[in-house]
Amino acid sequence: MRKLKALWELMRLEHGVMLGIAILIGSVIALRDLPPWDKFLLTFFTALFLEASTFALNDYYDLDIDKKNKRTDRPLARGDLSPRSALYLCFILFPLGIICSFFVNITCFVIALVTGLLALLYDARLKKMKLAGNFYIAYIMAIPFIFGGAAAAPGNRLALDMPPVIYVVALIAFLAGVGREIMKDVMDFKGDRETGVKSFPRYIGIRGSQILSALFYLVAIVLSFLPFYIPVFDVYYQNFYYLLLVFITDVLFLIASLQLVFKREVDLRFLRKYTLAATFVGLLAFLVGAFITS
Repeated sequence: MRKLKALWELMRLEHGVMLGIAILIGSVIALRDLPPWDKFLLTFFTALFLEASTFALNDYYDLDIDKKNKRTDRPLARGDLSPRSALYLCFILFPLGIICSFFVNITCFVIALVTGLLALLYDARLKKMKLAGNFYIAYIMAIPFIFGGAAAAPGNRLALDMPPVIYVVALIAFLAGVGREIMKDVMDFKGDRETGVKSFPRYIGIRGSQILSALFYLVAIVLSFLPFYIPVFDVYYQNFYYLLLVFITDVLFLIASLQLVFKREVDLRFLRKYTLAATFVGLLAFLVGAFITS
């Protein structure tokens, strides 16, 4: 059981589940119905395999920094798994993810290939360019919605013409993602400084970084109300089921933002998990809103 738990933590499979939900939301919005089960499974396993493989490679490259930062949540840093096992997982799962995307359509294949190559570049190079890396991770949180919407496109042509709400959802996820990554920069500042990695806290300080993180959350909160108030957003317009769940999400993010701005000592490790839970509620808001209209 210990090994299984370590493998789950290495591949961050909870992120894979959330990516699957995001893909489903994009597909449901584009199709106005559930996608065919075979196509959904292919898109889900594309995201899961690519996510798991690149997280494993991420921990392989981060091993020294994680040890310095005392990241007991990382199985390689704890010694529960060997660095070689992370490489094996990457080499096996990454090609499987690309292959799955090929059988969806050409648009999904291109998105998966570009995203996968960016992921490898991030793990190998961009990680030390923390400012660029922050926005890359946020992109990874946003692209599944577009990927899910693209799965509805015909297989023989490249097409990203989809309902505008998909792009709004992706933008909200992107902004929240940047906020979470800046929080992580603050949490990892000591280890990053010792290894020469330049992050937001290096340039604007810990206090300034926490405020900047909160600002990204606040902009995401404001944008989350647009689908409810603007008719072009179709099923979400005047949808009180969506509004209720997104309001809960926004309250959670607002509480996190207020702590980042006003609290002297912030438990950033807890806030990372807390905002991940808030993100999950936000996913449910868009999923429920797509199925149930008021």
